[in-house]
Formats: sequence, structure tokens, C-alpha cells
Amino acid sequence: MKNTAELFEWKGTTCVKLTAGGYEAWVANEIGSNVIRFRDNENGIEFFRFNPKNTADAIKKSPEVWGLPTLYLPNRFADGVLRASDAVYQLPVNEKEPYNNHIHGFLHKRVHEVLEFSSDDNCAWVKTRYVYDEKDEFFEFLPVRFTVEYTFTLSEQGLEQNIRFMNTDGVKMLPMSLASHTTISAPFVDGGKEEDIRLTVPIGKRCELNERCLPTEQLKVPNMHDLEYRNGSKHPVLQVVDNEMYIGECTKLDGEDFHGIIAEDVASGKKICYEVSEEYGFWIIWNDRGFNHFFCPEPMTAMIDAPNLRLPADVTGYREIKPGDTFETHERFFTKLS
Repeated sequence: MKNTAELFEWKGTTCVKLTAGGYEAWVANEIGSNVIRFRDNENGIEFFRFNPKNTADAIKKSPEVWGLPTLYLPNRFADGVLRASDAVYQLPVNEKEPYNNHIHGFLHKRVHEVLEFSSDDNCAWVKTRYVYDEKDEFFEFLPVRFTVEYTFTLSEQGLEQNIRFMNTDGVKMLPMSLASHTTISAPFVDGGKEEDIRLTVPIGKRCELNERCLPTEQLKVPNMHDLEYRNGSKHPVLQVVDNEMYIGECTKLDGEDFHGIIAEDVASGKKICYEVSEEYGFWIIWNDRGFNHFFCPEPMTAMIDAPNLRLPADVTGYREIKPGDTFETHERFFTKLS
């Protein structure tokens, strides 16, 4: 089977289509380098939330809830305040009462540049880039220059996403909190049923949140509700799952440690496996009230509101990237059959 990488137009937006190993992925560089479609054609699995009747404009209006968007800065800062080690930044408060937080950041809304795309006998790939500086409208709130590069590689091993941030400011520290607002399709198996989905998340302690969806700084021992994630019996849809945040640990896959989550269609035995690098120390699970045919297992490098918490950085996961330094993360999606 020949591997391919090609540009194509999808409803008014440019994408790069990768095919390899029986998989197909559409990378929409004009929508924040979002993987707006990823499919295992051989096994009939639609990984991410996708609607062929949708339009690119509809995705752009709500880019957090389609495909594989990357959020920087992710998930909520109280009153829009971000306290870095060398500055205090006032981000826009874009989440209405009673929350009054800054949410989701901006990177997933930008048009990224395609640097290269190609294929060989082993894989297909595309590399994209976004340069953040004074030209970006968000720069007035976060005046720290950086460049981010994405590399997407498709092969028999699935879809790999590598994200690399470079602090190009020269003077200021770059606050680093990164997440993927991963939207898993429900059902994800062709002809499957939502009630047959089970989700395994290797949770540690639960990070308690208050009524504003901000951490109370209390880390709770998992209760019976939480342990459904750990033992793989969690129904991630057809009930409300509202921003349940946990410290991430490892589970087992084929007898080996696996740093990621597993979603299974128990009727067919088909599984979506979602592996993340160790920089992602937290999981948030959310499903938009449970009846909109998707759920989001979101890996995060830091807690919600991390730089503003009194907890130490080795607990919250908050980082800062020195001028000239880089920060890199890695994710992989693939199929397993029972």
C-alpha cells in the first residue's frame, strides 16, 4: 500500500491529507494545525468528532470541540491573571459569570504555515509552524515571542503528533501550560452504539475544583465514582462528565506500562489507544453534557490555573521556558483489536 501526503481543499480551507498503514488523517493548518479527521479505514474506526456535512467555518467558530485542537494557554486562569516568575499578565476574561476566567487560549484559532509534507515507504508526514510575535492580536496580553512547530507522522503505528515550543523572546520567560482538547467520536466504531463504549484512564488523586471550575488545591483520594476510570468501566457518554481532573499515572497495555487512555467498543473489541509523553501529567474528562456524540479525554501538562496556585510547581506541573530553550511533547493514536 502506497503512503501519500497531499494538499487538498475541504469546504474552503486548505488541509494536508496523509494516508499510511490503513489510516487517513486530515491536518487543517488554517485551523490551528487541527487534525480535523483521523480514520482507521481498514477497521472502520472514526477517532475524532467529525461530521461530513460540517463546514470549515463551523469548525472555526467552535474549534475546541472538533478534531484534535491544541490549547495554549489551556483551561482557565482565575480572573484572567497569569502570575509568571518575571511578570504578571492580565489575559482577557472570556468566560462569563459565574466563572470569570480566561479560557482556552488562542493558538488553536490561528492560521499555521505548512513547512513541508511528504511520504516514503515507511510513513507520511507534514510539518507546520506558527510564529507568535507583535503581529498576533493576543500579544498585547502575553508579550513573549515564541515559535511552535508541529510534526504529524502517519504509519502502521498510527498517528503521531510532536509539538515543539521555542522561546524566541531573548529576555522573558515563556509560561508553559499545554493541553489537547481531544474530541473522541461517540460511537467511534462504524455501526457501533454509544452505550457500548468504556473508557480507561490511569488516574491518581482527583484535583478538586470549586464552583468556578478552579482548583481548591485539595488532592482527593479516588472514590468509587473515580475508580471507574481506573478499572475501565467508565461510560464516557450518555451521562454528564463535567471537568473531572486527575493526576495521571500509568495503566497496562499488552502487559506493558502505558501512559495514556484506552477507549473500547466492548461489542466489537475494537480499541482506540491514546498515548502521551510524560510531560502530560494530568487528565481532564469532559463530554459537553453527555449527549452530543463525543467525549474529551484531555491531557494537560499542568493543572488548571497552575501558575496562580500555592502548590509547588512539581505538583501543579507549571513550567517556564527560558529564552533560547525549547519544550517538546509527544502523542500517538492507534487501534488495537481484541
